[in-house]
Amino acid sequence: MKFLTPLVLLQLILAGCSSTPTQPQTRSTEEIAIEKAYPEADSALGEKLYPDEALLAHETADLTEWLIRDRYISGEARRDVHPKAHGCLKAEFEVLNGLPKALSQGVFQPGRSYPAWVRFSNGNPDPDRPDIKGDARGMAIKLLSSPVEADWQEAEKATVQDFILISHPVFFVKAPETYVAVHRHLLSDGFWQKLAIPFDLGLQGSLIGFEMTRKTIANPLYTRYWSEVPFQLGKGPQRKAVKYSVRSCTARTNDAPEVEEPGVDYLREAMKTTLDQSASCMEFLVQLRANDKMSVENSMIEWEEELAPFIAVARIHFPEQTFDTEAQNTFCENVAFNPWNSLPEHRPLGAMNRMRKVIYERTSRVRREMNSVVPAQ
Repeated sequence: MKFLTPLVLLQLILAGCSSTPTQPQTRSTEEIAIEKAYPEADSALGEKLYPDEALLAHETADLTEWLIRDRYISGEARRDVHPKAHGCLKAEFEVLNGLPKALSQGVFQPGRSYPAWVRFSNGNPDPDRPDIKGDARGMAIKLLSSPVEADWQEAEKATVQDFILISHPVFFVKAPETYVAVHRHLLSDGFWQKLAIPFDLGLQGSLIGFEMTRKTIANPLYTRYWSEVPFQLGKGPQRKAVKYSVRSCTARTNDAPEVEEPGVDYLREAMKTTLDQSASCMEFLVQLRANDKMSVENSMIEWEEELAPFIAVARIHFPEQTFDTEAQNTFCENVAFNPWNSLPEHRPLGAMNRMRKVIYERTSRVRREMNSVVPAQ
């Protein structure tokens, strides 16, 4: 997920920025068109657009584009966040048999199997940052209509569904105006404006961000991940709001590195060690929204598992494999994951997801333009 955490923001603040991007001007015909093209809110599932949300999403995309172009003036442009990949793994996404009808929607057809690519990453924007430092870890899943080798164009043509998850159950921002305010202050020239970022986030947001980014893990394959934000499940009157989670099929703990002196890239090495020796497995879980108090718009509130337990709907099988190759690492850099690469039955919900549609599409286009990479047709 391409969200900036408070510690990430602090690092960028200390790095400094050279100039201030242009702020949005008065309302125009173009801005009206932007609002018309923006995702609609599904009030039946609890969605509600914030004032000027579409314009705030585009301003955030403008600021993020500026950040990428400024950070990578020379050299290869990387993702604005989650630039450090631990690897892109080949996998098989196998839907379980015997699912109830309420869960047998979209890609979750009992017995169905999809070839998949799964990218594991660190959230921090520094691609050279040692893995031992606390961070939010990412897991991005791309389900395909047919097996595809390490060719990002063919993978994106064959995409059936993307899922994006983070190693924390909630996000530190819920409102578009807060998210864009953080970006404005981040990229401002004024020292005191940058210090305003924790006030933008508030106490709850700052605490969530701190908790998200302070943890170390032993192996991405043994870590638990959450979607943080909700999604639709199904279509028509019976559609529901849900959240996703992924966890290891085994009961291993994953609180700290398993090696005495972990190297800079020890998480990649941990996955290599695991998959050099045997296959691995993770469970894909769905959490059905139990009541209206489980907010679709407030991504800072966790849906209590006691009231809405996660239910396993699929298994992700990672065969024994060698993934740390030049071709596969290049694929990993170029392939794009976006929750809006989605079937209608899994439409993203909530303000943070609606903003993602604009931001993800922009950052992917900018990176490929800067890297002279031809997009898939």
